[in-house]
Amino acid sequence: MTRKKRILSGMRPTGHLHLGNLHGALANWIEMQDTYECFYFIADWHALTSDYDDTGNISDYVKNMVIDWLSAGLSHEKSTLFVQSHVKEHAELFLILSMITPVPWLERNPTYKDQIAQLGNKDLSTFGFMGYPVLQAADIIIYKADCVPVGIDQVPHVEITREIARRFNYFYGNIFPEPQAILTKMSKVLGTDRRKMSKSYNNAIFLADSPEEIASSVSKMITDPDRQRKNDPGNPDICNVFDFHKLYSDKSLVDEMNAECRKAGIGCVACKKKMAANLINFLEPIREKRSYYEQRPELVADIIVTGSNKARKIAQQTMEEVRSAMKI
Repeated sequence: MTRKKRILSGMRPTGHLHLGNLHGALANWIEMQDTYECFYFIADWHALTSDYDDTGNISDYVKNMVIDWLSAGLSHEKSTLFVQSHVKEHAELFLILSMITPVPWLERNPTYKDQIAQLGNKDLSTFGFMGYPVLQAADIIIYKADCVPVGIDQVPHVEITREIARRFNYFYGNIFPEPQAILTKMSKVLGTDRRKMSKSYNNAIFLADSPEEIASSVSKMITDPDRQRKNDPGNPDICNVFDFHKLYSDKSLVDEMNAECRKAGIGCVACKKKMAANLINFLEPIREKRSYYEQRPELVADIIVTGSNKARKIAQQTMEEVRSAMKI
């Protein structure tokens, strides 16, 4: 029987997951569970690269992220779900890889420059921040992952991992496969203010939100900025609420809202209410599962321990091969 290809991906624990996380990554992870051998990890060490001065909530964020994953449809029976810091071998391989990774490779990383510009309120002049692609490479190749699911903007991350693996193999022998990027479909979900959905922008709708919170967030969403009055015709093509309708409403309602908006047959308030009702219905199964896991913290803790132990066995075997190849 042909071996399933191995997938590796992770998320930083920075709070509850929102719709952007669901459609941007998590939905693809869920779909891949039946096709690949999947390893998904909570990257709590990566959270330190930018939030090293505020670590008090990371432990709670880790638990909440596992609950979000399980509630959305990740299965601890189909996939290996684990926490990065529970597998200390990641740090060991990171140290070794940092010894052979040229600094210019890190300086040319486009995300390095972008995040420094975006997070100008933080001091990111640290070795950990510059070197996080090396830790990311260790995360991937320690499991000898065949593929990494990414969006097009994240392909450079996989490429530097391939370069690091290639350089290690050149020095010490063929230990690591070079992982391939799998370009995943990314549904674009903007925040309530039409910027990228982000916790830091305070424009997100979270998987854990109550129906009342969802309705409140939707009521504040920006629509067609040129539509000033209810009897003004609107343009759904530039309306964020209409984009949400296309995700959460059935086709007949989408077609109806498209036509009615263009002829001012419906106001933005009524349109938002219809969309909010469908979004609430869409998230109801996730809320039900979340309630189940929130009431069973021991089960969540056991899932974390079991997944981390499984991941660590593989990581330990890899590190034995690395030490042997390096004769250390």
